[in-house]
Amino acid sequence: HPVVRVSEEPVRFKKIRLEITVKIGISLAALLLGGSATLLGQMSAEAVPGGKGGSAGGEIGADVAVCNMPAISRWGTVGGVTAYSVGTTSVNLGDVNLEWIANSSRHPRMPMNMFRWADCRLEQIGYSWCKDGFCALQLNECGACQPAGGGCPQLLGPGCSDPYSSSLNGSQGGLAPRWQCDPSTGEFQYPPTGLPSAAPTVGRRIQVLQADLSPQQNPGAKYYVDSMYLHPQDYESNNQLNNSSYKRMVVGSLSGSGYSLTPTGSTFLGKPAIFAWEDNSDTVAIKAVDIPNDGRVFVASDVCDNGDGTYRYNYAVYNLTSKDAINGISIPLPAGVEITDAEFKFPAHHSGDPYSNDAWVISEDGGSLTFAGAEFSQNPDANAVRWAMMYNFSFTADAEPATGDVVLDRFESNSTIGASGVAVPGGPSNPYDLNGDGIVNGSDVGIFFTQWGAGCGSFADFNGDCIVNSADAGMMFAAWG
Repeated sequence: HPVVRVSEEPVRFKKIRLEITVKIGISLAALLLGGSATLLGQMSAEAVPGGKGGSAGGEIGADVAVCNMPAISRWGTVGGVTAYSVGTTSVNLGDVNLEWIANSSRHPRMPMNMFRWADCRLEQIGYSWCKDGFCALQLNECGACQPAGGGCPQLLGPGCSDPYSSSLNGSQGGLAPRWQCDPSTGEFQYPPTGLPSAAPTVGRRIQVLQADLSPQQNPGAKYYVDSMYLHPQDYESNNQLNNSSYKRMVVGSLSGSGYSLTPTGSTFLGKPAIFAWEDNSDTVAIKAVDIPNDGRVFVASDVCDNGDGTYRYNYAVYNLTSKDAINGISIPLPAGVEITDAEFKFPAHHSGDPYSNDAWVISEDGGSLTFAGAEFSQNPDANAVRWAMMYNFSFTADAEPATGDVVLDRFESNSTIGASGVAVPGGPSNPYDLNGDGIVNGSDVGIFFTQWGAGCGSFADFNGDCIVNSADAGMMFAAWG
């Protein structure tokens, strides 16, 4: 509407000018240290495959990534929910200037997330809206910088880094919704439109239940944050797969504002937080699934032995760049495997995001255990694993793990795609293979006849009638070979 546009834009320009002033002011120390930051050990980042062709960055064209997350701001607590925001430092790993134009969609948009490792699995426990970039300082914090200009220009030079403080990334007026972004192309609506008002204190920021951070309620838990830079120019250079990075944080003391959080250790450049699972488990498998003409999701699987003949199966789906999204996962179940305690967990949508918070339906049918949300045709705003979000699926089974395939349901396209090399329940053990050598033969028969005439509880009482006799022998020989 012309009247609204005329009244809003001057306010937006004033806000951007104020943010530039604040940004330059709080970054003077970084400017002084920038040339020697790497030598001083102030930044530690691990480059990993994520650019085009599976390489580690430094590609031809623009290539933005998160190279550090140096601080976390705590904004206060409302109704048991604490609001946080994370400081982010970006780096241009490419060989051309990266556009950072404030009054257009040719700048980055950055979401932030929080995760917890506990009980043999990694879960997402909070998320924020997205910070819009507005200018780029030309620092050496993450590599040798070729400046694109002086001061805070609207370009980021090759090798140059640009910091956004945790307080700046938590400014509610500068946060835009994820639902106006297309993670498959890097495009987004700018300026954002039709936004609900931000709730005081917690609105639009990372919202985390205090109970999810309590050391008493989560003994031995570890916590992580990740952030991502969405930029259309990055996609145009096919370098969008290394945009997300994660870092561990430590939970401190509790006050009226909530638990304090402090970043610690290295920033793992190019790795979304689902890879923090690997920091805590030697058995987790994380598989990339590339959806044709769309984007990438990751599927993680891990199994913990309960020590009583049962196993806890844990899965997660992390959406890195898919617009299609995921609204279901099916895990194969061999006949005879018993399933208990199936569980579905996800970070609740907030701050006026239009998406449903309805739980997915868990069902066992046709040799599969399925977790499924509503279909796109039923509700375009149904609960699905959308961009930069991670959902969890767990259950207990009385079968040892094997390697197999799971099926993901694609939300918008109403189709499926498989993920291979995933941990799944194996078939129940063969009760007639008494020596466990993988085949029923004469050795097993010899063992069987040592039990002839035995009563209830004998391992050779196959039909459970409390006596080992010819009926059991018939079952034994039927399984021969």
